[in-house]
Amino acid sequence: MKKNNKTYVLLAVVISIWGIIGYKFISTINPAPKEIVQTTSDKIFTPQQLKKRTVFSITANYRDPFLGTVSTPPKKVKKTTFKKAQKQVPKKSIQYTGFIGDTNSNENIFFVTVNGQQQMMSVNDTFQEVKLVRGTKSTIKVKYGGATRTIQLTE
Repeated sequence: MKKNNKTYVLLAVVISIWGIIGYKFISTINPAPKEIVQTTSDKIFTPQQLKKRTVFSITANYRDPFLGTVSTPPKKVKKTTFKKAQKQVPKKSIQYTGFIGDTNSNENIFFVTVNGQQQMMSVNDTFQEVKLVRGTKSTIKVKYGGATRTIQLTE
């Protein structure tokens, strides 16, 4: 009966192993449904601005290996352009009155007075159709009405 006992033990081990394999197989085919948790976020998606690609062309002005000649590109014809008369833009009273700079970052704030109204502006800000293009401690460049002006610091 020793042989029968060993056979029964091995039979129980084989059945348990095949049971575990069968259970894993069935659980992967038919998984339990997962809970769907809805989250709310107060963040707003803002897409990044795309950078415009630069376009270049390759000029192939080398000797033709079969004919032995150098190809000359066709001459460009100059186009005549006519300048349009510019509109007279009324002059604005613009003064550069101060500067604040942060030592940790490159962000600078400039105090600009336009027609008697003082405004704190950084580079590329616009106030009353006056856009701050560039600025240093002593001068700023502003653009309005299609013209660019350099304004000195008033003390």
